[in-house]
Amino acid sequence: MAGNTFGKLFRTTTWGESHGKGLGVIIDGCPPRIALNTEMIQQMLNRRRPGFSATSTLRKERDHAAILSGVFNGQSTGSPIMVMIENRDADSKSYEPYADIYRPGHGDFTYQAKFGIRDWRGGGRASARETVGRVAGGAVAKAILDRHHIAVRAYTIELGGIRARRKNLEDIGQNSFYCPDLEAAAKMHQRVAEIKAKGDSVGGIVEILAQGVPRGLGEPVFDKLDADLAKALMSIGAVKGVEIGAGFKSARMYGSKNNDPITPQGFLTNNAGGILAGISNGDNIVIRVAVKPIPSIAIEQETIDLDGNRKSISVQGRHDISAIPRINVVCEAMVSMVLVDHLLRQKALMTS
Repeated sequence: MAGNTFGKLFRTTTWGESHGKGLGVIIDGCPPRIALNTEMIQQMLNRRRPGFSATSTLRKERDHAAILSGVFNGQSTGSPIMVMIENRDADSKSYEPYADIYRPGHGDFTYQAKFGIRDWRGGGRASARETVGRVAGGAVAKAILDRHHIAVRAYTIELGGIRARRKNLEDIGQNSFYCPDLEAAAKMHQRVAEIKAKGDSVGGIVEILAQGVPRGLGEPVFDKLDADLAKALMSIGAVKGVEIGAGFKSARMYGSKNNDPITPQGFLTNNAGGILAGISNGDNIVIRVAVKPIPSIAIEQETIDLDGNRKSISVQGRHDISAIPRINVVCEAMVSMVLVDHLLRQKALMTS
């Protein structure tokens, strides 16, 4: 299957299916002598691990990372890094009733149309579980960013219509939704409980903040930094929209308000979200993604089977109520990989 590799100089290839023996990633292009160990990767994986949040599936996976190559004595060697995560709690039997039925909102219909075959066990390759490899790759990318004092964080600013009214980044780790507003987080918890009782699911908005990004990252025209960031984030299955800086709000602004005045000390505002003409300007990069509701719901829906016959479906089993907050760390991973790729490209440009 094409389209499994992302990046140009820092390349990540994910592999595996939701109910296969395991999943993982191959990272090619990581510079040598980067401090790296299993614990660093595990810390990232633990944040997307299933079964440990109010919105999460009851599927329990340790998501234990095993580094199979590319690391020696706690440092990257410059050769490809391979990380594997075993599947230990897959229950394919609960998916057997849907083997010949398309689940609304899932990739069942389109995968069948493209390949003429699909792995119906948990969604196969189309499952959000594929992102475990991305997170492992993102952990490697973050280790490189640390050397350059670049930090990437993702947090929930909206869930189920509940919007964060304040952004205290210190509060992100103080609640299960990674929300920077503790009062909003409490309301989100109540909203999720209400939606879960109805057998429905819910979406929201995640904001990603990249601090310490130097000026000059990004390529003119087609490989703009914001274009690559948008592609990276849109490649996450549950993401249906991306905006940077003022985003869609800029369409309702005058140029006199949207432009960021420049002083000897820097920019007075950041409507550009840290990127001008596709190149980083040294300010914070601010991105928001729209996360759709999880498509697997108990409420009965209309669909068809493989032969085009009308059917109704109520999806049972172990499913998330929302991709948030487990998707947050996936967003961090994708942004981190883009930044590392462009850091390496800029370094190659300046030394050529």
